[in-house]
Amino acid sequence: MSIAREPDLREVKELKELKEVSTRYINRDLSWIEFNWRVLEEAQDPSTPLLERVKFLSIVSSNLDEFMSVRVAGLKDQIKAGYAKKDFTGYSPAGLIKRIMKRTAKMVSEQYKTFREVTRLLGKEGIIFTDYEDLNSSQKKAMDAYYHDIVFPVLTPMAVDQSRPFPLVHNQSLYLAVLLVRDGEELDEEPYFAIIQVPSNLSRCIPVPTRTNSKKTEFILLEELIEHHIQSLFSGYIPISVHGFRVTRNADLTLNEEGAEDLLEEIEKELRRRRWGSPVRLEVQQGIHPYALAQLQEEFELEDQIFEIDGPLDITYFMKLAGSLAGFENLKYPRFTAKYPIEFEEAEDVFTTLRQKDVLVHHPYETFDAVTDFIVQAAYDPQVLAIKMTLYRASGNSPIIQALARAAESGKQVTVVVELKARFDEERNIAWARMLEKSGCHVVYGLVGLKTHAKITLVVRQEEQTLRRYVHVGTGNYNDSTARLYTDVGLFTANSIIGEDASALFNEITGYSAPHDWQSFAVAPTDLKDKLFELIEREAAHAKAGRPAKIIAKMNSISNQEMVDHLYAASQAGVKIELIVRGVCCLRPGVPGLSENITVRSIVDRFLEHSRIYYFENGGDTDVYLSSADWMTRNLTRRIELMCPVLDRDVKKIMIQILNVTLNDNVKARELQSNGMYTRIKNELTPYRSQFESLRITSWKKLRHQS
Repeated sequence: MSIAREPDLREVKELKELKEVSTRYINRDLSWIEFNWRVLEEAQDPSTPLLERVKFLSIVSSNLDEFMSVRVAGLKDQIKAGYAKKDFTGYSPAGLIKRIMKRTAKMVSEQYKTFREVTRLLGKEGIIFTDYEDLNSSQKKAMDAYYHDIVFPVLTPMAVDQSRPFPLVHNQSLYLAVLLVRDGEELDEEPYFAIIQVPSNLSRCIPVPTRTNSKKTEFILLEELIEHHIQSLFSGYIPISVHGFRVTRNADLTLNEEGAEDLLEEIEKELRRRRWGSPVRLEVQQGIHPYALAQLQEEFELEDQIFEIDGPLDITYFMKLAGSLAGFENLKYPRFTAKYPIEFEEAEDVFTTLRQKDVLVHHPYETFDAVTDFIVQAAYDPQVLAIKMTLYRASGNSPIIQALARAAESGKQVTVVVELKARFDEERNIAWARMLEKSGCHVVYGLVGLKTHAKITLVVRQEEQTLRRYVHVGTGNYNDSTARLYTDVGLFTANSIIGEDASALFNEITGYSAPHDWQSFAVAPTDLKDKLFELIEREAAHAKAGRPAKIIAKMNSISNQEMVDHLYAASQAGVKIELIVRGVCCLRPGVPGLSENITVRSIVDRFLEHSRIYYFENGGDTDVYLSSADWMTRNLTRRIELMCPVLDRDVKKIMIQILNVTLNDNVKARELQSNGMYTRIKNELTPYRSQFESLRITSWKKLRHQS
């Protein structure tokens, strides 16, 4: 199977049309689809371990679910409201959604082709997804017993007729559409229609007892088992058609924060309403009966956003299964143990270390335990007077939350800015907020109309006759689970200038402080965008004056038009610009007279590239920053974001080293072409895979010391 995806004739035609629409910018949503293609390519890559290919297939599905429920849902809302104005990339909502559906349908078709190939290869390795009819008699007996004892009592068949209206179909849940005729009636009569929800609280992949003298691991899908026993739910009727379907609804929250007396209660109400969001996509199993499809289309009022799937619906279940399979370590990435930062390991406590020097931690290669231990030590240290932190996403059993609660219970002043509007983590964050409040923490929900996306912790400690501030600033969330899967950097410092800015930032968020005159920070939405523009313009001035001028920027996405235009202007001034953008990129690199000095590369590999690092050569006096913010309009204008300079010279060198390791990747890096397509870096040199090189580096600190 091909690893690199070459554009087919239909895509070539689309690219010509795209060029006619806009030669200056790439559309954000079409760029996102290209990103998800790159994820799919990891599932197609034969060099990727087989169970990891399974996970990438799952990620493609979960990414697409969110894209449909948020981005496509937003476009449908615009169309419904009669909004027809074109965006800065040249697309109207109606024109864009048409192109999205065409490109997405092709992606889904390719995804399921890959799914069939991967499951075939899994079968060769002894992991088999079987049909009921292929089971032997003892296996069928066991599955029959499982159905009658476990599955049948949970099922609820729901008829749809004049007296029983169409029941609520939950967002992204799996259902079966069943057509029946009454026993004894002619098949040409109009069939009866019913639906059954496939229980989400039962295992989707049911282990089948092992065959005699076999070492193979077999599974049967829950919906397959239900379909085989469908007659048990409709006595007196004969099923003539059973096919799966799944609806994706608008899941974006619509909040009136100004009018909400209690933001927490308002979000809880909106979460309940999310179940009734308007349908934006219907997935149906291939071969569904036309009558059943017509019933679903009429109910959900969908004509174009319908996907007929050649395989099981919703393969996000693959992720959990791949992680749970034991005895197949050869089909996974090799395990690794994240290193503990040597500076903290050798010191009696974290505060002693930070009084001497700043410390940078590079996740997941270095353990997130360093961050957890920092907060736990602060919670138990009798000299610590206050802890303040922002909380955007946390894990299900977060040790950080427990440490904060312990600190408050012991009498420390603990302030936690909990972002209740963190998409799809709202319910978890509400639970954390209530628990922290019960423990005595001051819980703040941020500012009206703004998401608090900055990642920062401030610890205030009494030391002899003075107070000292200790700060952690990161590019990723305070989530110990995702920190094992995402690449991020975190800076620990006792620098007094950064400490003073950290105090001012929390005062602005929690109180009524006027915008601060920052000494080191740049903060959105007030001044981060202007600061970045200033830094880019400074590089352009250096280039025009013949001084060293270069920008390296690593981020998740860039979609703000003004930012793209500033980079174009810097390129035209002679600034060399190297962008490392994992996902969406609206900038067209390599366009003569516009962006010939700009390159854009994307890395999709074992870990999710998530760190935001910004480098400005500044005529030889280099500036390096880490940030919570991508260069998107929402980050620069609608969120509280933070960009922090790296002031320690040794830490600055290691940040540059991280960028260089990333830029040297010639295995998993793809380069964006001016036509909006991505191609793999030509691998004429010795293969260099940045994430694997980072794993091989025994200590980032040694690099620091060597430098």
